[in-house]
Amino acid sequence: MPNNVQTEEDHIREIERSRLRALVAADVAAARPLHADDFQLITPIGMVLSREQYLGAISAGQIKYVSWRPGDIAVRLFNSAAVIRYCARLELLFNGHPMPPGDYWHTDTYEYRGGEWMVVWSQATAISR
Repeated sequence: MPNNVQTEEDHIREIERSRLRALVAADVAAARPLHADDFQLITPIGMVLSREQYLGAISAGQIKYVSWRPGDIAVRLFNSAAVIRYCARLELLFNGHPMPPGDYWHTDTYEYRGGEWMVVWSQATAISR
């Protein structure tokens, strides 16, 4: 890991943006290495999805992100772990049905494993207006 904290924070932000681009493109091959083997997503409705369940749903077209526009990504770096948080505007199809566009808070935990940053936990919370 480089010693320059700002550079490492920016690197983590870029990894998250790359992960989001891969998810929107349904490019599971690009997304898989950015998610730890033991990755878990907590969805806005409280479902827990493993990496294989989540990426499998994207690959099968059950979850299709139309767009995922993140705002500023805040990063807290702790040696070999980082927590990120941001608001994003999402548009998606669930099982072929359009969901209303919405704003969500995202909180993700990254760990530095095997020389790479990867997301291990992710939680999305819908913002009520």
